[in-house]
Amino acid sequence: MDMKIALIGYGKMGKMIEQIALSRGHEIVSIIEVDNVHDFDSPEFASADVAIEFTAPQAAYGNFLKAFDKGVKVVSGSTGWMKDHGDDVRRMCGEEGHTLFWASNFSIGVAIFSAVNRYLAKMMNGFGQYDVEMEEVHHIHKLDHPSGTAITLAEEITARLDRKDGWTVGTVTNPDGTVEGTKDTPADKLRIDSIRRGEVPGIHSISYDSEADRITITHDAHSRKGFALGAVLAAEYTKDHSGLLTISDMFDF
Repeated sequence: MDMKIALIGYGKMGKMIEQIALSRGHEIVSIIEVDNVHDFDSPEFASADVAIEFTAPQAAYGNFLKAFDKGVKVVSGSTGWMKDHGDDVRRMCGEEGHTLFWASNFSIGVAIFSAVNRYLAKMMNGFGQYDVEMEEVHHIHKLDHPSGTAITLAEEITARLDRKDGWTVGTVTNPDGTVEGTKDTPADKLRIDSIRRGEVPGIHSISYDSEADRITITHDAHSRKGFALGAVLAAEYTKDHSGLLTISDMFDF
Protein backbone atom coordinates (compact mmCIF):
# COMPACT_ATOMS: atom_id res chain seq x y z
CA MET A 1 0.00 0.00 0.00
CA ASP A 2 1.98 2.97 -1.30
CA MET A 3 0.96 6.24 0.29
CA LYS A 4 1.73 9.90 -0.15
CA ILE A 5 2.69 11.31 3.25
CA ALA A 6 3.25 14.92 4.34
CA LEU A 7 5.35 15.58 7.44
CA ILE A 8 4.45 18.50 9.71
CA GLY A 9 7.46 18.96 11.99
CA TYR A 10 10.91 17.69 11.02
CA GLY A 11 12.77 17.22 14.28
CA LYS A 12 14.26 13.92 15.49
CA MET A 13 10.85 12.29 15.37
CA GLY A 14 9.97 13.61 11.91
CA LYS A 15 13.28 12.37 10.47
CA MET A 16 12.79 8.92 11.98
CA ILE A 17 9.23 8.75 10.63
CA GLU A 18 10.54 9.72 7.17
CA GLN A 19 13.12 6.91 7.29
CA ILE A 20 10.54 4.27 8.27
CA ALA A 21 7.90 5.54 5.81
CA LEU A 22 10.39 5.35 2.92
CA SER A 23 11.51 1.86 4.00
CA ARG A 24 7.85 0.75 3.83
CA GLY A 25 7.50 2.01 0.25
CA HIS A 26 5.73 5.32 0.93
CA GLU A 27 6.50 8.70 -0.64
CA ILE A 28 7.13 11.91 1.32
CA VAL A 29 5.48 14.62 -0.77
CA SER A 30 5.83 17.61 1.58
CA ILE A 31 7.83 18.54 4.68
CA ILE A 32 6.59 21.51 6.67
CA GLU A 33 8.73 23.27 9.26
CA VAL A 34 8.48 26.61 11.03
CA ASP A 35 10.15 28.50 8.17
CA ASN A 36 7.98 27.19 5.30
CA VAL A 37 4.41 27.14 6.67
CA HIS A 38 3.25 28.65 3.34
CA ASP A 39 3.75 25.14 1.91
CA PHE A 40 0.42 24.19 3.48
CA ASP A 41 -0.98 25.94 0.39
CA SER A 42 1.13 23.91 -2.04
CA PRO A 43 -0.32 21.30 -4.43
CA GLU A 44 2.24 18.83 -2.99
CA PHE A 45 0.77 19.11 0.50
CA ALA A 46 -2.80 18.83 -0.84
CA SER A 47 -1.82 15.62 -2.69
CA ALA A 48 -0.98 13.80 0.56
CA ASP A 49 -3.15 10.89 1.68
CA VAL A 50 -2.18 11.61 5.29
CA ALA A 51 -0.11 14.24 7.13
CA ILE A 52 1.89 13.08 10.15
CA GLU A 53 2.17 15.88 12.71
CA PHE A 54 4.71 15.96 15.56
CA THR A 55 5.19 19.52 16.73
CA ALA A 56 4.54 21.53 19.91
CA PRO A 57 1.34 21.83 21.97
CA GLN A 58 0.83 25.46 20.94
CA ALA A 59 1.18 24.69 17.21
CA ALA A 60 -0.73 21.41 16.88
CA TYR A 61 -4.32 22.68 16.69
CA GLY A 62 -3.47 25.31 14.04
CA ASN A 63 -1.73 22.60 12.01
CA PHE A 64 -4.84 20.40 12.17
CA LEU A 65 -6.98 23.28 10.86
CA LYS A 66 -4.60 23.97 7.96
CA ALA A 67 -4.53 20.28 6.96
CA PHE A 68 -8.31 19.89 7.29
CA ASP A 69 -8.74 22.99 5.12
CA LYS A 70 -6.90 21.13 2.33
CA GLY A 71 -8.89 17.93 2.88
CA VAL A 72 -5.84 16.08 4.23
CA LYS A 73 -6.24 13.50 7.01
CA VAL A 74 -3.94 13.94 10.03
CA VAL A 75 -2.03 11.59 12.33
CA SER A 76 -0.74 13.48 15.37
CA GLY A 77 1.40 12.66 18.38
CA SER A 78 1.44 16.23 19.70
CA THR A 79 0.14 16.54 23.26
CA GLY A 80 -1.16 19.44 25.32
CA TRP A 81 -3.85 20.77 22.91
CA MET A 82 -6.76 18.58 24.07
CA LYS A 83 -7.85 20.72 27.05
CA ASP A 84 -8.45 23.88 25.00
CA HIS A 85 -9.42 22.41 21.64
CA GLY A 86 -10.67 18.85 22.27
CA ASP A 87 -14.37 19.73 21.80
CA ASP A 88 -13.71 21.59 18.53
CA VAL A 89 -11.67 18.70 17.13
CA ARG A 90 -14.37 16.17 18.10
CA ARG A 91 -16.96 18.32 16.31
CA MET A 92 -14.81 18.70 13.19
CA CYS A 93 -14.17 14.95 13.03
CA GLY A 94 -17.86 14.25 13.61
CA GLU A 95 -20.15 16.80 11.98
CA GLU A 96 -17.64 18.17 9.46
CA GLY A 97 -16.25 14.85 8.27
CA HIS A 98 -12.53 15.47 8.94
CA THR A 99 -10.14 12.77 10.15
CA LEU A 100 -7.60 12.87 12.98
CA PHE A 101 -5.77 9.86 14.39
CA TRP A 102 -4.43 11.09 17.72
CA ALA A 103 -2.43 9.20 20.33
CA SER A 104 -0.28 10.40 23.20
CA ASN A 105 2.06 7.54 22.32
CA PHE A 106 2.27 5.49 19.12
CA SER A 107 4.52 2.74 20.46
CA ILE A 108 3.06 -0.74 19.94
CA GLY A 109 4.63 -1.71 23.28
CA VAL A 110 2.78 1.14 24.99
CA ALA A 111 -0.48 0.00 23.37
CA ILE A 112 0.06 -3.45 24.92
CA PHE A 113 1.13 -1.87 28.24
CA SER A 114 -2.02 0.26 28.20
CA ALA A 115 -4.22 -2.83 27.75
CA VAL A 116 -2.46 -4.49 30.71
CA ASN A 117 -2.91 -1.26 32.71
CA ARG A 118 -6.68 -1.23 32.07
CA TYR A 119 -7.04 -4.90 33.00
CA LEU A 120 -4.98 -4.53 36.17
CA ALA A 121 -6.92 -1.43 37.32
CA LYS A 122 -10.22 -3.23 36.81
CA MET A 123 -8.92 -6.17 38.86
CA MET A 124 -7.50 -3.91 41.59
CA ASN A 125 -10.85 -2.18 42.05
CA GLY A 126 -11.75 -5.11 44.30
CA PHE A 127 -8.63 -4.79 46.48
CA GLY A 128 -8.89 -1.52 48.43
CA GLN A 129 -5.74 -2.20 50.50
CA TYR A 130 -3.60 -1.27 47.48
CA ASP A 131 -2.86 2.38 46.79
CA VAL A 132 -1.74 3.29 43.28
CA GLU A 133 0.84 5.83 42.09
CA MET A 134 2.73 6.53 38.88
CA GLU A 135 6.19 7.75 37.90
CA GLU A 136 7.28 8.91 34.45
CA VAL A 137 10.88 9.62 33.39
CA HIS A 138 11.83 11.49 30.19
CA HIS A 139 14.76 13.29 28.59
CA ILE A 140 15.62 16.86 29.62
CA HIS A 141 14.20 18.32 26.35
CA LYS A 142 10.63 17.31 27.24
CA LEU A 143 9.08 20.47 28.62
CA ASP A 144 5.58 19.33 29.60
CA HIS A 145 4.83 17.19 32.63
CA PRO A 146 3.24 14.81 33.31
CA SER A 147 3.76 13.25 29.90
CA GLY A 148 0.73 12.80 27.63
CA THR A 149 1.20 9.04 27.96
CA ALA A 150 1.15 9.25 31.77
CA ILE A 151 -2.09 11.26 31.64
CA THR A 152 -3.71 8.71 29.30
CA LEU A 153 -2.62 5.83 31.56
CA ALA A 154 -3.88 7.71 34.64
CA GLU A 155 -7.28 8.35 33.05
CA GLU A 156 -7.54 4.64 32.22
CA ILE A 157 -6.86 3.78 35.89
CA THR A 158 -9.21 6.35 37.45
CA ALA A 159 -12.05 5.28 35.12
CA ARG A 160 -11.81 1.77 36.59
CA LEU A 161 -10.80 2.43 40.20
CA ASP A 162 -13.70 3.69 42.31
CA ARG A 163 -11.39 4.95 45.07
CA LYS A 164 -9.62 7.42 42.76
CA ASP A 165 -11.34 10.56 41.51
CA GLY A 166 -8.89 11.84 38.90
CA TRP A 167 -5.12 12.36 38.97
CA THR A 168 -2.82 15.05 40.36
CA VAL A 169 0.76 16.23 39.87
CA GLY A 170 3.12 15.01 42.60
CA THR A 171 6.84 15.80 42.53
CA VAL A 172 8.79 17.06 39.52
CA THR A 173 12.53 16.33 39.52
CA ASN A 174 14.26 18.83 37.21
CA PRO A 175 17.36 18.12 35.07
CA ASP A 176 19.54 19.90 37.69
CA GLY A 177 18.26 17.56 40.42
CA THR A 178 16.05 20.11 42.17
CA VAL A 179 12.62 18.82 43.19
CA GLU A 180 9.35 20.75 43.09
CA GLY A 181 5.90 19.73 44.30
CA THR A 182 4.94 17.19 46.94
CA LYS A 183 4.15 13.52 47.43
CA ASP A 184 1.58 14.53 50.03
CA THR A 185 -1.49 14.51 47.78
CA PRO A 186 -5.20 13.78 48.48
CA ALA A 187 -6.02 10.08 49.01
CA ASP A 188 -8.69 10.10 46.30
CA LYS A 189 -6.24 11.32 43.62
CA LEU A 190 -3.75 9.27 41.61
CA ARG A 191 -0.35 10.95 42.07
CA ILE A 192 1.98 11.23 39.06
CA ASP A 193 5.65 12.01 39.78
CA SER A 194 7.79 13.28 36.89
CA ILE A 195 11.57 13.07 36.42
CA ARG A 196 13.59 14.81 33.68
CA ARG A 197 17.10 13.40 33.19
CA GLY A 198 19.62 12.68 30.45
CA GLU A 199 18.32 11.41 27.12
CA VAL A 200 15.76 8.90 28.47
CA PRO A 201 13.22 8.18 25.64
CA GLY A 202 10.47 7.37 28.16
CA ILE A 203 9.80 5.18 31.20
CA HIS A 204 6.33 4.79 32.75
CA SER A 205 5.87 2.82 35.99
CA ILE A 206 2.58 2.15 37.77
CA SER A 207 2.75 0.74 41.31
CA TYR A 208 0.08 -0.74 43.56
CA ASP A 209 1.37 -0.71 47.13
CA SER A 210 -0.06 -2.41 50.22
CA GLU A 211 1.25 -3.24 53.68
CA ALA A 212 2.03 -6.76 52.47
CA ASP A 213 3.58 -6.16 49.05
CA ARG A 214 4.01 -3.99 45.97
CA ILE A 215 3.02 -4.74 42.37
CA THR A 216 4.68 -2.65 39.64
CA ILE A 217 4.27 -2.65 35.87
CA THR A 218 6.77 -0.70 33.74
CA HIS A 219 7.21 0.25 30.10
CA ASP A 220 10.76 1.33 29.26
CA ALA A 221 11.35 2.61 25.72
CA HIS A 222 14.84 1.87 24.34
CA SER A 223 14.56 4.47 21.57
CA ARG A 224 12.06 6.59 19.67
CA LYS A 225 11.97 4.04 16.86
CA GLY A 226 8.92 2.26 18.29
CA PHE A 227 7.00 5.55 18.36
CA ALA A 228 7.97 6.34 14.76
CA LEU A 229 6.97 2.91 13.44
CA GLY A 230 3.64 3.18 15.27
CA ALA A 231 2.97 6.59 13.70
CA VAL A 232 3.55 5.17 10.19
CA LEU A 233 1.30 2.17 10.95
CA ALA A 234 -1.33 4.66 12.16
CA ALA A 235 -1.02 6.60 8.88
CA GLU A 236 -1.54 3.37 6.93
CA TYR A 237 -4.66 2.69 9.00
CA THR A 238 -5.95 6.28 8.68
CA LYS A 239 -5.78 6.23 4.87
CA ASP A 240 -8.80 3.88 4.80
CA HIS A 241 -10.67 5.08 7.92
CA SER A 242 -12.27 8.35 8.99
CA GLY A 243 -13.39 10.32 12.04
CA LEU A 244 -11.55 10.72 15.36
CA LEU A 245 -9.32 7.66 15.61
CA THR A 246 -6.87 6.33 18.18
CA ILE A 247 -4.68 3.33 19.01
CA SER A 248 -7.55 1.21 20.38
CA ASP A 249 -9.21 1.41 16.92
CA MET A 250 -6.10 -0.04 15.31
CA PHE A 251 -5.45 -2.89 17.77
CA ASP A 252 -8.14 -5.27 18.94
CA PHE A 253 -7.32 -5.57 22.65
